[in-house]
Amino acid sequence: MKVARIAVIAVALIAGLFALILAQTMGGKKQVVKVEPVQKQASIDLVEVLTASKNVSLGTSLTADLFVWRKWPKESTGPGYIIRDGRPEADSELVGAVARGSFLEGEPINEAKLAIGGKGMMSSVLPKGYRAVATSISAETSAGGFILPKDRVDVILTDQNKKGVSSETILKNVRVLAIDQTTEEKDGVKVVVGETATLELLPQQVETLTAAQAEGSISLVLRSLEDAEEEQDIAQTSTGTIILVRSGMMSKRTVKQ
Repeated sequence: MKVARIAVIAVALIAGLFALILAQTMGGKKQVVKVEPVQKQASIDLVEVLTASKNVSLGTSLTADLFVWRKWPKESTGPGYIIRDGRPEADSELVGAVARGSFLEGEPINEAKLAIGGKGMMSSVLPKGYRAVATSISAETSAGGFILPKDRVDVILTDQNKKGVSSETILKNVRVLAIDQTTEEKDGVKVVVGETATLELLPQQVETLTAAQAEGSISLVLRSLEDAEEEQDIAQTSTGTIILVRSGMMSKRTVKQ
């Protein structure tokens, strides 16, 4: 009986010793952890660009407080951007210039959208080769008063004679420069219906509109913002007259039936 107990104890001691040796052997082995090298991120090269400090409307005479230099990624600068390294005095040189378009707060100032100060506001916002022409309007002839500066419109001539009343589109896709003396709606709201619309026209279009004003009444038709500029639009009337429109200009050709 004593011999059996001694044998069990001996087996237990041998198993414990074996387990201790095994634990020490495994603990002695160092686990190798592979560490991936950290790649350095490429640094972004920044430059200071002249931007608008607040929203700037069409026709605004620029003052010093409307400019602010902001850091800008060099790779993202465009050809029209004004960079401080090249023109450090630009924020004072451009004071008095007139905005020929709108700028949002933080938007880089593009000199192509500016006109030299000292000139009339309307002549400053007109693109080269264009003319500003006024025509009388009312709520009934201007889409219920919803036409605003910078909208695009078609011009309709309505003529009443012995043969009856007829209407035709004489100009297409022309820009509205101003309604009365307002070149841009205030805070996005137009309160008063204007009586005069100033349109941006080419010299040939001016002649067309002037002649039409003497022939009958003029109406403006508001175009969708999604309308693309038409390169060419052709329509044929029942009288055999083809109306040809190119970039907003209209001409007529009579064809044989």
